[in-house]
Amino acid sequence: MDKFQKMPKIAKVCNKNIKVKNKAPAEVQITAEQLLREAKERDLEILPPPPKQKISDPTELKDYQQRKRKFFEDNLRKNRMVVSNWIKYAQWEESQKEIQRARSIWERAIDNDHMNITIWLKYAEMEMKNRQVNHARNLWNRAVTILPRVNQFWYKYLYMEEMLENIEGARHVFERWMEWQPEEQAWLTYIKFELRYKETENARRVFERFVMVHPEVKNWIKFATFEENNGFISNSRKVYERAVEFFGNEHMSEKLFLAFARFEENHKEHARARAIYKYALDNLPQSTCKDIYRAYTIHEKKFGDRVDIENAIISKRKLQYEQELSENPTNYDIWFDYIRLLENNEDDKTIRETYERAIANIPPTQEKSFWRRYIYLWINYALYEEMKKISNEILSVSRNYIYPKFQNQFITYQLP
Repeated sequence: MDKFQKMPKIAKVCNKNIKVKNKAPAEVQITAEQLLREAKERDLEILPPPPKQKISDPTELKDYQQRKRKFFEDNLRKNRMVVSNWIKYAQWEESQKEIQRARSIWERAIDNDHMNITIWLKYAEMEMKNRQVNHARNLWNRAVTILPRVNQFWYKYLYMEEMLENIEGARHVFERWMEWQPEEQAWLTYIKFELRYKETENARRVFERFVMVHPEVKNWIKFATFEENNGFISNSRKVYERAVEFFGNEHMSEKLFLAFARFEENHKEHARARAIYKYALDNLPQSTCKDIYRAYTIHEKKFGDRVDIENAIISKRKLQYEQELSENPTNYDIWFDYIRLLENNEDDKTIRETYERAIANIPPTQEKSFWRRYIYLWINYALYEEMKKISNEILSVSRNYIYPKFQNQFITYQLP
C-alpha cells in the first residue's frame, strides 16, 4: 500500500450565468396587522357553534340530562371552590323544572362555602322566583343568622316580607337587625318603614334608640327635624335642648347651635334664637364661630333693633381682631383698636384681661418702632388704671431695653 495517497482532483465549475441572490427588502411589505386583519376577515379563530339538538322523546331527554349532570359533577370534582360551577349546575336544574334537585345543589354549595354571599342570594332568588315563600323565608332566616353583618341579606328579607304585606313580620325582622347595632342607613330605613305606615310613635321610639347608638350631631338634628316636620314643635325643641345637654361644654358643635337657632327663628321665637346665638358665641372657641357670627349678624339685621344690630357687629369685629392677633400677636395697632372697642362696650374685668394679654407680647427685637408702640400700650394701660403700680412694672420689665426718652416719660406719668 502506498505511503502517500493522491488527493482527488476537485473539478472547477465555472458558470458565468449564476446570479447573486437579492437580499434587499421586498417592494410590498406584509405587516403583522395585515395578517391579523386577514385572519379576522376569514373568521379563522371563531369556532362554529355546535349543532342544535332536538329532543323528541323522554328517553332522549333523560339521556341528555344524564350527560349534562355528569359534565357538571366532573367540573365540581375538579374544583369545588369555583362558585360559578355550582351556580351553573343549580340554574340548569332549575331550567329543567327540577326544583328539588336545584335545591339540593344549592345546599351542597352552602355546605362547601357558607360564607359566600352570592350563593345565598342566588338560592333565595330561586325560591322567591318559584313562589316558594316558606322556603325563601327559612333561607333568609338562616342567612341573617349565619352572616348578620351582611346588610344585603336584611334588605332582601325585608323587601320580601313587605311585598307579601307581612308588616308585623317585617317589623320583627327590623328589630332583630337593630339588635346588632348596624350602620346609620339601616336605622333610617327602619324609620322610613314606620312612617310609610303612619306609625309616628314607633318611628319616634326608633329615633330615640338611634341617637344613642350613633350619637352624632347630624343624627340629633335629624331627630329634631322629624319632630318638626310632623308638627310636634315642643318635642323638637326638647330634642335640641337634650342634644345641647348631651354634648356638654366639651363637645359643643357649631352645627347644632345653628340648627337650633334657625329652628327658633323659623317659628318666630327671635328672643330664643338671639339667646342661642349669644350662648354659642360665649362658649364655643372663637376659631369655630365664623358661621355663628354670620348667622347672628343676619338675624339681628332682619329682626333686631339698633342696639342688637350694634352688638352683633361688635361681636363680629371682636372675632376679626382675635383672628388677626392669633396670626400676629405683636401687631400692636390691632391691640389698640381691639382695646378701644372693648373700652366702649365691655366691663372692666374684660378690658384688664385684654391689656394683660397685650403687654405679655414683648417685642421680638430692639427696633425702636416696635418698642414705641409697645410702650404706648403700657401708657394706655396706666392711664386706664390710674395707678402708679403699672408704671413701676413697665420700668422694671424694660429698663434694659427702652431708651431714656421713654424712661423720662414714665417718670413724668408717675409724678402726682
